[in-house]
Amino acid sequence: MTVESNQTISALIRRLWNYLPQRRRNQFLVLLVFTVIASFAEIFSIGAVLPFLSVLVAPDHVFAHPAAAPFIQKFGWTSAHQLLLPLTLLFGVAAVVSGAARLSLLWANTRLCSAAGADLSIDIYRRTLYQPYEVHVARNSSEVINAISTKINSFIYIITMLMTLISSVVMLFAILFALLAVDPVIALSAFGGFGLIYGGIAKLTRARLIENSRLVASESTQVVKSLQEGLGGIRDVLLDGSQAEYCTVYSNAVLPLRRAEASSAFIGTSPRFVVEALGMLLIAILAFSMAQPQNGIGMAIPVLGALALGAQRLLPVLQQAYGSWSAIRSGQISLKDVLDLLAQPMPNHIHLASHYEPMPFERSLKLRAVSFRYGPDLPWVVKGIDLSIRKSSRIGFIGPTGGGKSTLLDIVMGLLQPTEGWLEVDGMPVTIANQRAWQRHVAHVPQSIFLADSSIAENIAFGVPKDSIDHKRVLHAAEQAQIAQLIDTLPQKYMTPVGERGVRLSGGQRQRIGIARALYKQADVIIFDEATSALDGETEEAIMQSIEALSGDLTVLLIAHRLSTLRNCSEIIEITKGDVRMVGSYQDLMNERNV
Repeated sequence: MTVESNQTISALIRRLWNYLPQRRRNQFLVLLVFTVIASFAEIFSIGAVLPFLSVLVAPDHVFAHPAAAPFIQKFGWTSAHQLLLPLTLLFGVAAVVSGAARLSLLWANTRLCSAAGADLSIDIYRRTLYQPYEVHVARNSSEVINAISTKINSFIYIITMLMTLISSVVMLFAILFALLAVDPVIALSAFGGFGLIYGGIAKLTRARLIENSRLVASESTQVVKSLQEGLGGIRDVLLDGSQAEYCTVYSNAVLPLRRAEASSAFIGTSPRFVVEALGMLLIAILAFSMAQPQNGIGMAIPVLGALALGAQRLLPVLQQAYGSWSAIRSGQISLKDVLDLLAQPMPNHIHLASHYEPMPFERSLKLRAVSFRYGPDLPWVVKGIDLSIRKSSRIGFIGPTGGGKSTLLDIVMGLLQPTEGWLEVDGMPVTIANQRAWQRHVAHVPQSIFLADSSIAENIAFGVPKDSIDHKRVLHAAEQAQIAQLIDTLPQKYMTPVGERGVRLSGGQRQRIGIARALYKQADVIIFDEATSALDGETEEAIMQSIEALSGDLTVLLIAHRLSTLRNCSEIIEITKGDVRMVGSYQDLMNERNV
């Protein structure tokens, strides 16, 4: 293990400790104290075996021992045979107490590590959801999904192994202390010999464990990514007959992952069999040497029994310590990935009351010299746009794909902050601190509506707990979106399941549910981002009629590819190459195109 990797692991563990809630830190400290207490039970159980075996083999020696004299006088024992029952009970109690302490320690360790893992996974998910939109755009969702669903399990396992390593070290010192009381030379020889074996194995396997750690972290993300892409596009996969290609992508990720996991598991468990064989050989050699003097076998049996019990305790604890170290090493990269997600910053303004109160919107929203790009080295997506949009107007946006229309409306929705310039509402600039107050006014209907695998009512009131849904608002929103009549014909009406991603509904029905969702929010600015472009002409016409029938108090912004879709807009803005090419009525743009 190199100094650099030692520092890396220790730094990761310090970061992990800092992210734990104070309550969990206190519980881990209590668990550490309990570990020390359990180690005394281990000393007691090993120490009790020596007098127990001695009274069985050579009771007269025990009866004559100076340490036994106070107890003999106190209880009035007159023969060595009378010591048999008390020492048997003492040994039995010691064994039961030691087992109960270790079992309790295992229970507490497992429960606490799982609870800490749950706390941290919740924190990761919370922090991820609060990240700015540009962060979500820049990374693949499979990274986050894998970290929360898969790597967090490795993370919990690492916490468990870390606590096991700490408890194993404490137990090792306790067992060593007990064995020193039996025979210091033999105890130190056994402890040093076994320790050197494990240390040598650790040195030989560290590079392989680091490589396995890298493979597990990277390939587990690829496994999730391949599953998302294959199952997410199942219609095209079935249509194109590309199942074999997706199976190949999956196998190319999962086979190295499982091989790396198997390699780490073998490295973590295999030394046990070598060391156990050497331990048995050591006891056999000791037994032979101690039995050589006359009457040596009688004296040797108690010592060998104590050493055998100590070895029976020592070897598993040594294996636990080594296995825990190898598990921590093999999960090092996954631990770093999880900690990086825990390091995601939270907005400073989320606890402000103004964060939840809608900001005033009575007159207009304006874009002032707004420019945007996703990075300092990337091209401008939007360049120096000045626009004014009156409240209750219907504005259409048109232009070629990649012209900046959607990005511009992402800025209007407060999802993206302008790189230059600003958005203002009734003269008040929209900033990171008050963007949630502006977003309380805004609802969004995208081209592809996300529908959860739940009921129609739950999808209309998306994000609202089931028992908090206002069903009157659901009915009203469905009527405004002109889907209420269809829902009433269904056997379960508003409780009808829509299937995964709304697979049981048509495209037009999904769009109408998206419109109803926007209306349930009671937003007064509704943005349709190419919401009808994937529909056939007849369905698009029906959806546009639903949009046109919306209340005149709503401010409606529509993006469309076809100019005819926007014919009823009060104003149409053409965006080309990130700039406003033309602003006018439907007739103005038709005339300009016919020139």
